Amino acid sequence: MTGLLVLTAVPAEAEAVRAGLTDPTVTVRPVGVGPAVAGAATARLLTLAEAAGRPYRAVISAGIAGGFAGRVPVAGTVLGTRSVAADLGAESPDGFIPIDELGMPPELLGGGPVVDADPELLAALSAALPGATAGEILTVSTVTGTAASTRALADRHPTAVAEAMEGYGVAVAAAQAGLAFVELRTVSNPIGPRDRGSWRMAEAFRALTEAARALPEAAGTLG
Repeated sequence: MTGLLVLTAVPAEAEAVRAGLTDPTVTVRPVGVGPAVAGAATARLLTLAEAAGRPYRAVISAGIAGGFAGRVPVAGTVLGTRSVAADLGAESPDGFIPIDELGMPPELLGGGPVVDADPELLAALSAALPGATAGEILTVSTVTGTAASTRALADRHPTAVAEAMEGYGVAVAAAQAGLAFVELRTVSNPIGPRDRGSWRMAEAFRALTEAARALPEAAGTLG
């Protein structure tokens, strides 16, 4: 296997990651916004690399995210212990029902609504980024924007640290290819009502560049 594949949603995130890299074996690609397009693009990139005889050794979903207040600071770095499809399921009078609790046959759920991070890669990144906060990173198709929905999401996921829009899609593609995966994010804003005055985009992009410096060495620990 050859290098590391790092996927971001948008070009600005990809540029921030590249700014922290000097290792030519790391490939960085923006793949679009949302889990469907990110998962499809990741699967295509992995298939093309394998067909060319240069398969990747690991996949990272990277970018900026909203963070849960009190769990991670704005401009902080988070590492996903699991990538969770937080809104994949059904509403009910008693609250949200995750897709794996709806009685569907397991074979129709793929890996279910959760993909665990590769423990070896997660441990290596945690060691290289001692200031990072580890926890679940939620993947949503609609960004949380009210106090009520923020409370509900935080209650359903007490160990979640952040939410973004691509991680679960990239994670599923990596899992289907049998590759190690971790989600890495830096926090640009607190999750909740959209208050642009509280966003710290520049700080989050700088933190992403700094975090990217740890990627090649961490990936190199994989067997």
